[in-house]
Amino acid sequence: KTIEILRSVSKPIDLSDRESLLSAVDTCLSSKVVAGHADLLAPIAVDSVLHIMETSESTNVDLRDIRMVEQVGGTVDDSELVQGLVLQKGSNKAASGGVSQMPNAKIALIQYCLSAPKTDMDNTVVVSDYNAMDRILREERKYILGQCKAIKKSGANVVLIQKSILRDAYNELSLHFLAKMGILVVTDIERPDVDFICRTLDCTPIAHPDQCKPEKLGHADHVGDVVMEGGGGRVVKFTGIKDQGKTVTVLLRGSNDLVLAEATRS
Repeated sequence: KTIEILRSVSKPIDLSDRESLLSAVDTCLSSKVVAGHADLLAPIAVDSVLHIMETSESTNVDLRDIRMVEQVGGTVDDSELVQGLVLQKGSNKAASGGVSQMPNAKIALIQYCLSAPKTDMDNTVVVSDYNAMDRILREERKYILGQCKAIKKSGANVVLIQKSILRDAYNELSLHFLAKMGILVVTDIERPDVDFICRTLDCTPIAHPDQCKPEKLGHADHVGDVVMEGGGGRVVKFTGIKDQGKTVTVLLRGSNDLVLAEATRS
């Protein structure tokens, strides 16, 4: 009954009338803690929703298509709407000369581990002499180098590595090889984020080195490691994404976690 009453007193708004939408959102924000930043947050809210609408006649949207990235540092006025993708963790520059900027990026999201394989059961390997130890290290190096070469052969110059709960998803050796190959690496991608990333970049997650193919890669004009002003750490920004899905990212800044939580909730 309440919904019926609300609908009877509501007034239709033309979704093409941006000023009316901004006025309505501005009114909603007036009772929030971040009301003083409504001039910035209202356009971000309106533009993000308009961007993910399937058609101009749509009456509903899936808010899961809007990614909220909270980054402590700076002020709320530093928040921005990014027509692309933002990952909170900076790129991993393990070795000297590690890549932090990549124009004309070809992006692979891998779900396998770039580290030495492990058995399904706990086993103990006893090494009795230095020759055997050296042989183990050579085989490990050869195995990881083969994986890295498969990535390079696919044409990828940006690699996103999904976090693993079973064993290390990568090691220092694999990061070293990728850096030497001129590949930008972003590690510890959370599993729940994989679907959003794939829809945004129009790429396919890769579960095995043999599946590293050019058709599974996403493409972007630029991928860069950005140091946030105000001591907010680093993020990786993907801009100019080819065939970007109906998704958008809102990068929220704030002096502390409480301000960020209020801005996100509002």
